[in-house]
Amino acid sequence: MWKLTRPENRHDKLTRDNLLDLEDHHLVRIESVQEDQRQVWVLTKRGHGEAKQLLEPKGIRVSELREEKYDPDTGELLGTGYDDHAAAVTSTAAELHRAGIGHRLGFQTEIGHRLGNSFVQRADLMVRAPAAGVPVLLLEIDRRTEDAHELVQKLHRYWEWGRLLPPDADKRTVDLVRSRPDAIDTVDHQERLWRRVYPPTGREGLPPVAFVFADTTEAKVDNTVAVLEKVGRRYWAPRRYESYHRGITALDYGQAVPVVVTTLEQLQEHGADGEVWRRLGRTGEQTLTAALDNPDGDALYRAQAARADERAARRRAAEREAQRPVCSRCGQKFTDERWEETTARGGAWTAGDLTVCGPCHADDVAREQAARLQAAAPPPLEDDRELARPGRGLFRRRG
Repeated sequence: MWKLTRPENRHDKLTRDNLLDLEDHHLVRIESVQEDQRQVWVLTKRGHGEAKQLLEPKGIRVSELREEKYDPDTGELLGTGYDDHAAAVTSTAAELHRAGIGHRLGFQTEIGHRLGNSFVQRADLMVRAPAAGVPVLLLEIDRRTEDAHELVQKLHRYWEWGRLLPPDADKRTVDLVRSRPDAIDTVDHQERLWRRVYPPTGREGLPPVAFVFADTTEAKVDNTVAVLEKVGRRYWAPRRYESYHRGITALDYGQAVPVVVTTLEQLQEHGADGEVWRRLGRTGEQTLTAALDNPDGDALYRAQAARADERAARRRAAEREAQRPVCSRCGQKFTDERWEETTARGGAWTAGDLTVCGPCHADDVAREQAARLQAAAPPPLEDDRELARPGRGLFRRRG
């Protein structure tokens, strides 16, 4: 706990003294002592009530109260396996916090996600760290007490929850989704239930999920990850873009749950800000933000589509230029205006010779106008013709 509350201190004396002081006031108690002498502290009923009053106005949810249960015959405190798992959850939060991913009040445990069948999928830990590039991250801490296929079912439920509509959704949208379940793919995330609970992730897809394995072997982790990748592919894998563009290699992550995996031992050894996270569907380990990013996703699609549009525009321009008519008289290519005149509907009636360019057509028009003017001029009068004869004029020489 001291790593979470005082990460800058090398020793836990200050945190331990504070806990002992809270214990004197009956606000906390020791749940158990682990084999490595780590103590698991929990709130008492009194402390739980005060914590709710202190934190809930700020939107912080307090975990369920851990009541003490004793054996009725021996009076011994009953263990439930909660201790080791709780310690792993707290240690994971501490490592994230130590790496600058999330602040102390940015962590919540046992966050419920109610599905349509009233089943509640609870996340072991939720962190909000927008300053670190992680607006929201749901974490499942597994000490290999669950079968790999159970983790696939958890992933399935998170995927289902991310596709739910809010109770006040538009009736037409609700009817469409009920009649055709895959229609939810066309509903913007802003209109779904999960956006009422969590902020936008800043990336494509649903809220990301992280599986953190603790107290297990590397072989078991590899086997579990292999099952998650194979059996849970429908929930985490991106799709191909349905695009008329050719040469698009980008992938559509819009309906996928981003899933990253790591181990608590890696977090403790290298830090949560190190390259200790592996994204399902990828090889190698990355930092958390790099693992959550989609370099082959929407940004790449927009760039590839823009380049494809440019290539298509250049190709259409070249094809049009190859079809541009050439003047049969002077050999010059038609301008766009002249080309449109000769091809526009009804334009052939006024375009004249369709095989000549604009300047040649203008010459034709000028000649036609001159000919019309000459033809329309009135014939000269008889006196005018007499005067126009050679030797005739207005004045005569006298003999």
